[in-house]
Amino acid sequence: MEFKYYGQTDQGLKRTINEDYFGVNENLGLILVADGMGGHNAGEVASKTAVETITKFIQRCSEDKDFTWPYGFNPNLSEAENRLLTGVRLANREVCNLASEKKEFSGMGTTIVGALINNNKITIAHVGDSRAYRIQNKKIEQLTVDHSWVSEQMQKKLITEDEAKNHRWKNVITRALGNKLDIEVDLKTFDIVSGDIFLFCTDGLSGMIMNEDILNIIESSKDNLKTATEILIKKSNDAGGLDNITLVILCFPEKSENKPDTIIDKEKS
Repeated sequence: MEFKYYGQTDQGLKRTINEDYFGVNENLGLILVADGMGGHNAGEVASKTAVETITKFIQRCSEDKDFTWPYGFNPNLSEAENRLLTGVRLANREVCNLASEKKEFSGMGTTIVGALINNNKITIAHVGDSRAYRIQNKKIEQLTVDHSWVSEQMQKKLITEDEAKNHRWKNVITRALGNKLDIEVDLKTFDIVSGDIFLFCTDGLSGMIMNEDILNIIESSKDNLKTATEILIKKSNDAGGLDNITLVILCFPEKSENKPDTIIDKEKS
């Protein structure tokens, strides 16, 4: 299916460096957003390594149909799900290896949320608290469940959503690439409906803006994704800009629309 997209990253107001990284490969139908951690430059290395490793693997899949899959092929998953899952596992291994080989990278890690488009379906994989949303029929739905301490407590009904927002451990994540070689990856596949909009973002956005505000901003500017992105980043910074802010908006226009341009801005503000 035809789509248009726009992506941008911003340092925010409180961080001294930007440890987020993202990538979009239109030919592969691949979207990736990562939020690195580890201090100094280690988080930036982890997020960039993850995005580049996954992209390289997906690219190889498209070019060489006969190569041996490093983790085997799960027959219970679709080919797109196998590709994205394997790419994330390879990225995790690469980040772990770098963290163990170089003292300055010790303890680094990264979240990842990614999507692979295949005809009229989109497969989403994630580890950590970077999120994927879908806007459909003027309603917003969070498609991923945060791998964080507060999210797990909410699922167990031990704390409320309001308590989670201000909890002292709200930034503690329970899964990330780089923590251990055996990583659990969440996978979901959705049918794409003409008019669908998907948002992929780090918690520098989702942690600062309510879902309804995200919905209203994107709905009001969906004909200009650059404008929508810039408004979301500004609103995050106006709310405090406590973290790096990265997002990619992906839109599948109505069938009656002309083929749109594709735009990407990977410059760090």
